[in-house]
Amino acid sequence: MFLRVAITVQALALFVQAITAGLLLSSPGGHTLHSIGAYTVFFVTLFHLLVAILVWRPGGGSPRPILYAVVFFGLTLAQIALGIAHVKTLHVPLGVLMFGMSVLQLNQVWAGRRHVAARLPAGSEVRTGQKV
Repeated sequence: MFLRVAITVQALALFVQAITAGLLLSSPGGHTLHSIGAYTVFFVTLFHLLVAILVWRPGGGSPRPILYAVVFFGLTLAQIALGIAHVKTLHVPLGVLMFGMSVLQLNQVWAGRRHVAARLPAGSEVRTGQKV
């Protein structure tokens, strides 16, 4: 559940960041909002990484989400560096890629349990011991 929340907040933060990017190009105050959004995305992706680790290690979950979180955090650091350096030719496409990745991950996490339950025959038990 915490992983779902972290990825949802991450996708939302990236969506807001795309809006502030538009404001950056069209209004004088857009730079401040985009900068605040960059800090927000940084801390949200760091939170996502920590949640992925906590879901895996003490929670006994799969380590697979950690790989996604590490890659996404690395892309966030690259995105921040490109933004500070004003390399818009790479900064903008990377932002679009990150938002797309976030939406795909969001879809996978929220649809994950329904697909597992749909594939199991009636009366089968899931790991939690609940009957489907």
